Amino acid sequence: MCGRFVLSAAPTEIAEHFGLDAVPDLQARFNVAPGQMIASISDPGGKPRSVLSMRRWGLVPAWAKDQKIGNRLINARAETVAENPSFRSALRRRRCLIPADGFYEWAGSKGSKHPYFIGFERRALFGFAGLWERWTPPEGEPLESCSLLTTAATENLRALHDRMPVIVDPVDYGLWLDPDVGQPDLLSPVIDRNLGSALAFYPISKRVNDVRHDDPRCLDAIADQAGFF
Repeated sequence: MCGRFVLSAAPTEIAEHFGLDAVPDLQARFNVAPGQMIASISDPGGKPRSVLSMRRWGLVPAWAKDQKIGNRLINARAETVAENPSFRSALRRRRCLIPADGFYEWAGSKGSKHPYFIGFERRALFGFAGLWERWTPPEGEPLESCSLLTTAATENLRALHDRMPVIVDPVDYGLWLDPDVGQPDLLSPVIDRNLGSALAFYPISKRVNDVRHDDPRCLDAIADQAGFF
């Protein structure tokens, strides 16, 4: 699964990497958690092709009776997403990329799990495969929310967890966001071409356990193992 991540890249870098027409007004985040508003990139059709929107992490299906269901839908399993009633419509019509430059995982025995930071060399920017929905309550404003796809962990990460988020290859950004492509069989290669084998990780302090801590110190290594980054 994926329950916390980092987006500390400069807004200009985010705009360039994802082909945005405008530089987003984003602050560096070092401990992004479910329930918070997060940056997501989708294709509304027409121009510009890629637009960054803030959506709440925890998908609320359009048919939901209340938004509390989103607390349970922060991740969507890639293996069942095409059939799952909570996600299947979004997979066909409302896909997004969620920009990040790292994420966290906890490993160890129950009661003594330790946090690890996971990322690419030099903390390179990337995009999680995401889905989004718009939910309209009986009263009040519509809510847009999103979820991250997860898949079986690549061999290099299995020591931490058996699941990991799906990371989209930049060559597939256009296909993943294309609102005219809705057939799950055309999207499966994007999900299967996961880039997880190039990820590395190192142990960090338990400061990240508290969502109130959202600063660069969350990335501090507890041992000299962060040279890759």
